[in-house]
Amino acid sequence: MQIHNARIVLTGASGGIGQALAAELATRGARLGLVGRDLDKLRSLAQQLTASGAELDCIGADLTQAEGCAVVLRQMQARFGGVDILINNAGITDFTEFSAADPARIEQLFRINVLAPMQLSRALLPDMLAQGRGQIVNVGSIFGSIAFAYFASYSASKFALRGFSEALRRELDGSGVGVTYVAPRAVRTALNTAAVYRMAERVKMAMDTPEQVAGQIVRAIEQDRKDVYLGFPEALFVRINALWPRLVDVALSKQNRIMREFTREG
Repeated sequence: MQIHNARIVLTGASGGIGQALAAELATRGARLGLVGRDLDKLRSLAQQLTASGAELDCIGADLTQAEGCAVVLRQMQARFGGVDILINNAGITDFTEFSAADPARIEQLFRINVLAPMQLSRALLPDMLAQGRGQIVNVGSIFGSIAFAYFASYSASKFALRGFSEALRRELDGSGVGVTYVAPRAVRTALNTAAVYRMAERVKMAMDTPEQVAGQIVRAIEQDRKDVYLGFPEALFVRINALWPRLVDVALSKQNRIMREFTREG
């Protein structure tokens, strides 16, 4: 889908990938609805982008609540007359032994990573269908295809988002509304704790910059891609894991023992 002049909702806009995406989309002439719960952060980002001529609106909304999704729709209709593209980018992660996981954190993770994108998609979809065009972009993770130890809740949430994307794409076939699922590998953002960075260095886990990921998400939108897995050899291991998961069990066993040490650092 063409980015120039497209009316785009971007969630998690004040985060690492979100800010990089907002800058990339603004450069290409998109009309942006920047969504987040922290309006001050959104306005700070908006000041930077509007200085270069971007057309945008800041939308403060809690997407874990139905009213928050309704606010996004109302504000986009009032400012831009509707929505062409929804980018479900907001997310959180958790790195811990599952036996020690905080039950409240597990629930919060699923509300933000799974339920929020589903509910916002549900809120915006009728208008997309009525206009006969649109694109829903769900930012998942390689962890949504290869379930990593000590990221059990996070991996499970991204598996769910991937399944939702696949099912919705099949449901919308022929409607003019497409669904794109983009799965980055590890990304250098503030979501990661110091322990995660130390662990990643120890196990030689490759990590991309938000700018690298943002560029590939935008290309996936422009090319109307269905599924995009970012990074090599991670994208290859997605295929291997789908066919021979027990082989991947063995390949990851040494790494898992190392990773466990870092979960105890907090």
